[in-house]
Amino acid sequence: MAASRDGSTPRFPMRLGSSTRSPEARRGRGATANPTSRYETAKRENFQDGDWETDAIAPLRTQVTLERAGRMIARNSSPDIPFDRSVNPYRGCEHGCIYCYARPTHAWLGLSPGLDFESRIFAKPDAAQLLKREIAAPGYQPETIALGTATDPYQPVEREHGITRAVLEVLRAARHPVAVTTKSDLVLRDLDILAEMAAENLVLVAISLPTLDPRLARLLDPRAPRPEKRLAAMRRLSEAGVPVMVNVSPIIPGLTDHEIEAILAKARENGASRIGHALLRLPGEVADLVADWFAEHYPECQARAFALLAQARGGRENDPRFGHRFRGEGPYAELIGQRVRIAGGRLGFAFGRMALNTAAFRKPGAQLALF
Repeated sequence: MAASRDGSTPRFPMRLGSSTRSPEARRGRGATANPTSRYETAKRENFQDGDWETDAIAPLRTQVTLERAGRMIARNSSPDIPFDRSVNPYRGCEHGCIYCYARPTHAWLGLSPGLDFESRIFAKPDAAQLLKREIAAPGYQPETIALGTATDPYQPVEREHGITRAVLEVLRAARHPVAVTTKSDLVLRDLDILAEMAAENLVLVAISLPTLDPRLARLLDPRAPRPEKRLAAMRRLSEAGVPVMVNVSPIIPGLTDHEIEAILAKARENGASRIGHALLRLPGEVADLVADWFAEHYPECQARAFALLAQARGGRENDPRFGHRFRGEGPYAELIGQRVRIAGGRLGFAFGRMALNTAAFRKPGAQLALF
């Protein structure tokens, strides 16, 4: 059982047992453990007796695997999501956000949603070519593509691979609308493309900012840029004419919920004009990973956080029902929604996604039909 920072005993034990890596080896990572994929028939458990083995204390390096995808546009029909198609250049995310609802997808690859998710990254080098082919297909009708809905398109490996920029170049050439979601100021690298698209109402950039506390941010999403760098990115984008949304997400009961008004005020000061927000979700293995994270870093907050989540999720840790999974229900969820609406209205924010231009779309290769 982990001890809190003041030496007291936490109310809850760690659910996942010992990590497969020492604390030193996983420094800079979000997950505290690397649990076996739920699809594996055998469960592995690390037993550490005495000193750590050499491979358990070695720094955990990021491994990037090139993946040949069959398609790039993923479709969805969820009434909770303001888009029906998305593109993700990467699987897994090096930012290591402990709360990431995409973590369970690594189990489909036979990997752990824990440390594997943030250190075993799959890159799609042919993403731009596949996307160009798909939007050029007969019968394709343009609607806003959401870029980076599962994993961050501007995570650190993008500096080397440049897949996200290549995707944006295809969308710019086709005048196809896109909504980008990221935590990274690396988005400023592509300001030339984004500003050009913004001039035709073809782009919105949403920057996620769950906390203003730099220490907490380093624990929640350890390899994402600091809060002040995200705010600076909002300002640069806005000054270049790119519309910016602040995603106050996730809102974590008893840990970040007190910051809602302060986050919105700072984001507005730095040029954000729209708001998105979501209550913490705990699908699949995320529930145990987050519980483990609390037990290691904030044991004194764990009971309250999980009690309030259960209140907002119909008595469960997670409610997957359409219409409930992002906002929740009951007094606590209603209070959060009310605070966002009141603060946002006072600060002059617009709410939700903006309508982007679909009329300017030019199908790739269409001009060749003239010859």
